Amino acid sequence: MAATQSLELLIQALRRLPGVGAKSAARMAFHLLQHDRDGAQALSRALAQAVEQVRHCARCHTFTEAEVCAVCLDPERDATRLCVVETPADQAALERTGAFRGLYFVLMGRLSPLDGIGPADIGIQALLDRARDGVVQEVILATNFTAEGEATAHVVSEALRRDGLAVTRLARGVPVGSELEFVDLGTIAHALADRR
Repeated sequence: MAATQSLELLIQALRRLPGVGAKSAARMAFHLLQHDRDGAQALSRALAQAVEQVRHCARCHTFTEAEVCAVCLDPERDATRLCVVETPADQAALERTGAFRGLYFVLMGRLSPLDGIGPADIGIQALLDRARDGVVQEVILATNFTAEGEATAHVVSEALRRDGLAVTRLARGVPVGSELEFVDLGTIAHALADRR
């Protein structure tokens, strides 16, 4: 079956989503057009509205519709603690735990020299300016435990320690509810090194 130009454009647009290949994109497109045209319209409207109205918070760079996000405006948050994450999704994951009541800074990426992504590309200078505001006392680095996340944490840590700020890193270790015999060796090694 030859796809129409509009159908092909829809499939190519869906392929832009992470983890969506040609077959999955085609399956989604056919489903929306064949079984859920109302859903397709709702998806189209929601996407257009989000692209139009969602922007970056002026203070922490997360997604918001206002100039400054609700977390940054919350007077109950501890302004002396700043948690640095790579993406708004990482911030949302931390927020779901309910364990952190400080403020955030979202880098909107991570260093990746092989991909040509350097400090200027992810807003490290804006982070340094924010951390040096005289209110922040501790910066918690919550970048991912990938090579790029570790490199990002290292660069940020070195820059902030020169300013005398306390810099901490999320702990690594054995997941709750796991059995040691099934945990990978790298995780066990980090858990031993970072024990308390």
